[in-house]
Amino acid sequence: MEKNTSEIVKELGLCPDFQTFYTENKDYMVSQRLTDLLSQLLESKGLQKAQVIKKAELSEVYGYQIFSGIRVPERKKLLCIAVGMHLNIEETQQLLKCAGYAQLYVKLPFDSIVLYGLCKGLSVVQINGLLYEYGLETLG
Repeated sequence: MEKNTSEIVKELGLCPDFQTFYTENKDYMVSQRLTDLLSQLLESKGLQKAQVIKKAELSEVYGYQIFSGIRVPERKKLLCIAVGMHLNIEETQQLLKCAGYAQLYVKLPFDSIVLYGLCKGLSVVQINGLLYEYGLETLG
């Protein structure tokens, strides 16, 4: 049976010690490495790193460092990769969660524009244009 986050948090508060909590909930914790998830997404979508890096508007060296695990990208750069890979919202949320970042939240103006861009298949440049138009920080 799948547990939602609020159920797990409730159990954390009620559990007498962390070892018991961890043993009972380790199957619900994020365990996939970012590089593995990126590789899996590339393969499932039939994409090449070079084309994703270009569409993500990242420098080639930096992009390859992210895909190889040498560098951990900041949240905005990871969103650029999601756009470059044409990920849907669920895949993007999974990517953010895997990297330890907050998932996109529609009530935040920045996040709502990124979500809109993902839904509409906009490019990084187009999303940046919208962000700029509304006086928000761009993806970079």
